[in-house]
Amino acid sequence: MNNPKSFLLKILFSTIVLISTLNAQKTEIPAIVTLDWLEKNIENPNLSIIDLRPKEEYSKSHIRNAVNVPGLKNLFDDKFFMPKLDFLKELFSKSGINSESLVLAYDNGEFIWAARFYWILETLGHKNVGILKVGFNKSLEKSIPLSNIEYIPKRKEFVPRVDNEKVQTKLSTLLAIGKKTIIDGRKKSHYTGKESFASRFGHIPTAENYACTQNYQVTANGNSIKNIDKLKELYKDIPRDKEIILYCDGGAEAALNYVVLQELGFKASIYDGSWLEWGNDSALPIDNPSKK
Repeated sequence: MNNPKSFLLKILFSTIVLISTLNAQKTEIPAIVTLDWLEKNIENPNLSIIDLRPKEEYSKSHIRNAVNVPGLKNLFDDKFFMPKLDFLKELFSKSGINSESLVLAYDNGEFIWAARFYWILETLGHKNVGILKVGFNKSLEKSIPLSNIEYIPKRKEFVPRVDNEKVQTKLSTLLAIGKKTIIDGRKKSHYTGKESFASRFGHIPTAENYACTQNYQVTANGNSIKNIDKLKELYKDIPRDKEIILYCDGGAEAALNYVVLQELGFKASIYDGSWLEWGNDSALPIDNPSKK
């Protein structure tokens, strides 16, 4: 006959393991991740860390166990739209991401590559994703383990569940003029029509200019996203009763505004074609302040 005490101990141990597993699964990642959060969660087996910098920068040094996914190469197709679904499904699967993953993305401090990764993951239905509050720099080694060895994760199966409310088209953006809040994330000289990467100059009519660079500050140890109180002040004049459509040149700068606005509780989406599509289509209306 089995020892009753031994049996009870096994039950107790199994219960503790189950509770620990459930707690790990309940862990959520904030949209903007502090170093304190990363320090506390870096050993979490469900944490997938994605380095969006170019391969040569990653090879010199990166956060330990971070997977290198160079942003410009992987987050756009040849026309600067979101890549095809089968490409992204394979990319995320190879990067060790599945429905249980907590995904942390970081880049060199421009934040637009990490933010683009964030937005694409959310558009494909994955909610547990965040971007690091600071850009990668050597000072991170004071609190976070770094490495120069390429990390190859165990493959997991990423199952996309497309959320069409996260992405806007040329037509839906055209129909939104005067009805929804439209935000241009480019620098002021592009918004005002003094510079342009497209054949035409200016901005989408009714669009307001919130350059994505306003979201972060340059510090002695690299760039850092501003604290939440400063971000609230920056966007205080945007009405909360309207949906927001974001755009920039190619959809990366707008993604940083998207992450910040998500954190502040706004409902936002991105016009993926952005100015590279709109500014090259002569059939679409524009407002060019530089000609007034």
